[in-house]
Amino acid sequence: MKIALLGYGRMGKTIEQIALQKGHEIVLKVDENTVNYDITLADVAIDFSIPSVAFNHISNCLYNNVPIVSGTTGWLEKFKDITKLCTQNNGAFIYASNFSLGVNIFFELNEYLAKMMHNLDQYQISMEEIHHINKLDAPSGTAITLAEGIIKHSAKNSWALNVTNKNSEIPIVAKRIPDVPGTHSIEYKSEVDTIEIKHTAHNRDGFAIGALIAAEWIVDKKGVFTMKDVLGLN
Repeated sequence: MKIALLGYGRMGKTIEQIALQKGHEIVLKVDENTVNYDITLADVAIDFSIPSVAFNHISNCLYNNVPIVSGTTGWLEKFKDITKLCTQNNGAFIYASNFSLGVNIFFELNEYLAKMMHNLDQYQISMEEIHHINKLDAPSGTAITLAEGIIKHSAKNSWALNVTNKNSEIPIVAKRIPDVPGTHSIEYKSEVDTIEIKHTAHNRDGFAIGALIAAEWIVDKKGVFTMKDVLGLN
């Protein structure tokens, strides 16, 4: 499979290493200094760029009928535009706030726990996410996905960053610490006990492996998909 890497930072380099080990070919490496590139050289593109250019990268792929897998967060105010463009061009697109297989299992566990806690008003919910100091957005896209999963099954109607616990909002604490790939925890706390679930990434390999699995899966497909589709969780 011929892969274009849109974004060649730490994630892009990790994906490259694992892709080559799996016998794939990297035909494009696009970073912030790349002016022009021919996306049609690739069978599929994997985007781990930055919020300011992700929309253009994804649009370019869809206009040129190249399936695109994106893990860039911080640009989702334009998500509906991309899904519309994908449909208009009969393209193929997967967005995930986190491609780790373990995190996607954690998403399911989070929603299941939220359902069980729905009527237990004595528990106050809070979230914490920790990432490396170079991460540009806060809270993380993964934390937002987790919060949205809880909102679907609870009386909460929104989330708020770095605030004290409120009745209608899920408070999220975002920390930036050197060399932390990603840690996410959800806590339900009452006067008598605390229930907590937590996912800790030990390195970036899990994100890269999941992105490659998604890229392998989307080739020859048409539509807008999620990791639930890739993993058969729908």
